[in-house]
Amino acid sequence: MLKKFILCFGLALASPVFADEVAIADKADNGFMMICTALVLFMSVPGIALFYGGLLRSKNVLSMLSQVLVTFSLIAVLWIAYGYSLAFGEGNWFFGNFNHFLLVNVGITDVSGSIYEMIWIAFQGSFACITCCLILGAFAERIRFSAVLIFMVLWFTFSYIPMAHMVWGGGILGDEGALDFAGGTVVHINAAVAGLLGAYMLKNRIGYNREPLKPFNLPYVYLGAAILYIGWFGFNAGSSTHADEIAGLAFINTVAATAAAVLAWSFAEWILRGKPSCLGAASGVIAGLVGITPAAGFVGVGGAMLIGLICGVAGVWGVSSLKRILKVDDTCDVFGVHGVCGIVGCLLTGVFASESLGGTGYADGITMTSQVGIQLMSVITCVIWTAIIAYIAYKIADFSVGLRVSEEHEREGLDINSHGESAFNS
Repeated sequence: MLKKFILCFGLALASPVFADEVAIADKADNGFMMICTALVLFMSVPGIALFYGGLLRSKNVLSMLSQVLVTFSLIAVLWIAYGYSLAFGEGNWFFGNFNHFLLVNVGITDVSGSIYEMIWIAFQGSFACITCCLILGAFAERIRFSAVLIFMVLWFTFSYIPMAHMVWGGGILGDEGALDFAGGTVVHINAAVAGLLGAYMLKNRIGYNREPLKPFNLPYVYLGAAILYIGWFGFNAGSSTHADEIAGLAFINTVAATAAAVLAWSFAEWILRGKPSCLGAASGVIAGLVGITPAAGFVGVGGAMLIGLICGVAGVWGVSSLKRILKVDDTCDVFGVHGVCGIVGCLLTGVFASESLGGTGYADGITMTSQVGIQLMSVITCVIWTAIIAYIAYKIADFSVGLRVSEEHEREGLDINSHGESAFNS
């Protein structure tokens, strides 16, 4: 009896039930997440800059490159200062707290899940940076540089941060069961609605619908789209936060959906306009990437391909028919691609996440109908929230410095008048 008692007592002391769980950093996961973070940064500074820059006229290309790089840098600083703390700190349904202001209380050995918290902060910061940069394409070629910076500070603080908290940081949409694997609402719809509102408030460019405003460099556009395609694997696969089977699923889904969207866009354009264009194929890349973003880790490969096909056609409609209906000069078709395909992708996530359709399944008690309803609620919440914040932010920027450059400066180009340099001196 004594031996049995000693044996049982020893096992009880050794049992993990009586020990606090200690988070342990996994080297594979940390290496994977650092690569994914670098890929998302790669998407922003060269990827978006080249894609948008090539769509503009040559007299404005440097203005776009400058806006992307400076906006990226501004948001990176703000994210470290207070963005991470407000987005992912414990708080209410809409905001976190200031406990990690300037990353105080975050040690270099602190672990979040299986990765060091510093890496997690950098990864999520890259999402914040690219989201703000996406907006720039909607009102390109006519906005004051100072107005861009004022708007970005306000919009980032009161739109991006609460949306990130609501969906990923323990806020209301996440609690309601909204599925958004890598940023359909937080990134794409959020940015697209803000960009659309900005295009309306800045009004059309001089000569819009009266003279050709053609892209000056389609190879830039192609190169930017290619960089975005490669970088997006970090965007989607990295949202698993582990080098595991879900990351693998997100990876292959990103390949499948994007390829399907390129084909859908190209053939739709071929049928409608008689010729498939390089610009259309490059736009199809973005449409597929945007559409699969909220679904990447939740749907099967077949569902991903269908999402890509649908988004390819939806994107063509968004940049042609819808743009004419809205009567808006969205310079780089931010809403037509990111907004339309983001909404389509979010809603279809609720459909193709079903196990019967090859997805990973729903939470207990959730049906396809109820999940689609939750997805629709998250889309509507995002649209209303960002529209209100963006409108106020644009108004403050307009009151402070004025939103739009003068007619003379717009005609001459922003490169010379806003930055004092020219891309092509010859």
